[in-house]
Amino acid sequence: MEVLENRIPPVVVAAVFGALMWLAAYYLSGALALPIEWRVGLALAVLLAGASICLAGIASFRNASTTVNSLQPETASALVCSGIYRYTRNPMYLGFATVLLAWSVLLASLVSVLGVLGFVLFMNRFQIRSEERALANLFGTEFEQYCRTVRRWL
Repeated sequence: MEVLENRIPPVVVAAVFGALMWLAAYYLSGALALPIEWRVGLALAVLLAGASICLAGIASFRNASTTVNSLQPETASALVCSGIYRYTRNPMYLGFATVLLAWSVLLASLVSVLGVLGFVLFMNRFQIRSEERALANLFGTEFEQYCRTVRRWL
């Protein structure tokens, strides 16, 4: 399955899982009886949190003058350990997962939460693993130390 490693842009992966979540919510039972006002309000709050996490990751990369292109991690010019990267090694992916969680809240479907889990599992296997190999090759012990002190997701 190496053919999938670093081949699909993470935003496309998130969009595909979002569509699958909608299909699951539409065709499978398990809807939560939450008033639409609550769902929209909570979904907007979670969406704002997810977008903020993503933007904080992008800003940290821009401040370090390194690439945000996740399909070519070997082109990184700096190991970013500051800003939001002090708390998570993958804030952009965490942000996407949080946005998918907001979508799940809006859908009010328990089964749609599986899409968030699916996204996380896919990213771990087909994106993050290969990124971490590339960063270990580029930054060696500095990256290994970073991995020991900062968690992959939270």
